[in-house]
Amino acid sequence: MNGDSASISDLMNSLKESDLSSKAEILVCPPFVYLSQVQQTVAGSVIKLGAQNVSQNANGAFTGETSLAMLDDLGCEYVILGHSERRSLYAETDELVAEKFIATVEAGIKPILCVGETLEEREADQTIEVVGRQLKAVVNAAGIEKFKDAVVAYEPVWAIGTGKTATPQQAQDVHAAIRAMVAEYDAEIASKLRILYGGSVNAGNAAELFANEDVDGGLVGGASLKANDFTAICQAAGA
Repeated sequence: MNGDSASISDLMNSLKESDLSSKAEILVCPPFVYLSQVQQTVAGSVIKLGAQNVSQNANGAFTGETSLAMLDDLGCEYVILGHSERRSLYAETDELVAEKFIATVEAGIKPILCVGETLEEREADQTIEVVGRQLKAVVNAAGIEKFKDAVVAYEPVWAIGTGKTATPQQAQDVHAAIRAMVAEYDAEIASKLRILYGGSVNAGNAAELFANEDVDGGLVGGASLKANDFTAICQAAGA
């Protein structure tokens, strides 16, 4: 929940004028109230549009919610689901995230499914257990076929907004485990699945993180608010 109309306009215009890599798929997910503004700004560029959340309900009396049809109407191609802040601050369960995932795929929008552990869970050596529970809750509810165009983002909660970052090896280990879990259901889907790293990615660490075999890109937080930093990350992803 950052930015205002003026700062977002400046940011998007700067990104459009930057030397963004054509080898990487570039996506921005602004707050709901600025989706229309960003849609108009990025039109004709390589930048794609997504949303930060969505309701699992198609329509009706759900005041304050945003439907998938509304996102589609604004040209959103992706939506982030199960972000750690949605899980911790708004008590979104694995089951609710699965409902949203199913509805998103059926609406023709690509889900970015977030999974990740807290510091306490990592220190208790529960990372794979927690990530596996979150991932398999969705796979078992939705079916593996719905992951054909999906994206998974590993976001260690302890590395979000703290300045801490998983080492490249730590990130690779969890990403490899996620791919192996998906392969238990379908090896071909697992091999093509894009798995993003989402724990304090910045211009300084992006290249080293993305060099790992199973790290396919980044779910960028604070660094995405700075055009130069975000451009550098995009270039690292397309290298």
